[in-house]
Amino acid sequence: MNTIGRLIGIARKTRKRAPMEELERVRIAVEGGIEGDHRGHMRRRSVSVLAREGWDAALADLDPPAALPWTCRRANLFVEGVALPREICARLQIGAVLLEVMDETWPCARMEEEHPGLCKALIPDWRGGVVCRVLAEGEVALGDAVEVMPSPEVRRAAQGA
Repeated sequence: MNTIGRLIGIARKTRKRAPMEELERVRIAVEGGIEGDHRGHMRRRSVSVLAREGWDAALADLDPPAALPWTCRRANLFVEGVALPREICARLQIGAVLLEVMDETWPCARMEEEHPGLCKALIPDWRGGVVCRVLAEGEVALGDAVEVMPSPEVRRAAQGA
């Protein structure tokens, strides 16, 4: 069964360690990822997606719990109402854009710079989100629907093929 949520945040950074710039809409391309984002050239990992539910769980695990903006995670897209897939090749349809999950986003030392304990809090249950490649490009905007679909292999197995 597919899960549907919505896009509640869009951000990019123009260079390594640059502040995150929040946007209301952006174009996402197969060859460049998030328009204007410095990591877009990394075709297999050009777009990162973070789920509000995982982010909130990580913040609740901090000692003491903290209220940090989602952009501290330095992800490109922030979604809610969906459980991000925990399988490689699963698909995310966000507005007109189709993404393929390439891996779990592993929190780095930069998270510790943002807040002590944040790196450790993001590790369980894929709370750090997923990194994706772009399969179909287009524009996304705040409020767009987010649909999670299993990988093609899982879909075929479920259909008995």
